[in-house]
Amino acid sequence: MFGKLKNILGIEGVKLSIVAPAVVEKKYGLIKGKIQLESLSDQTISNIRLKLIEKYARGRKESRLIDEYVLGEVLLKEPILIDKDETKSIPFELSYKMLNSEMDDMESSNIFSKGLVKMAKYFKNVNSSFRLEATASVSGTKLSPTSSQVILIK
Repeated sequence: MFGKLKNILGIEGVKLSIVAPAVVEKKYGLIKGKIQLESLSDQTISNIRLKLIEKYARGRKESRLIDEYVLGEVLLKEPILIDKDETKSIPFELSYKMLNSEMDDMESSNIFSKGLVKMAKYFKNVNSSFRLEATASVSGTKLSPTSSQVILIK
């Protein structure tokens, strides 16, 4: 009884971690890495969903706005069997497309507006952060194991 409850909740189940570079070049539009899986019991993973998410923030104090955008997503559909105390590495390639605001387009359009746009972004407190997020669907569990990693895109 207690073992079934632990399995449903994912306790002593699959642990998932992302191994990817901390810095990625914007111009390539591709992130290569691995997803490491380990388990304290025999498990079957039906799929793994991997997303690159941009957290875009602007404004100050009460007028601060934060939005999140999915820049790229991949679904690894092949079933994966993990034995007790086994570790597996699954390679992945995630392609993404950067989103540009009107300010970004103005900044890249000509050399004269670049400084003005940078100053406007500074005063509006505009910044973006990026993270990779992985979620595995494990057969027989209600709570899916997840992992995230912060990435710097230059």
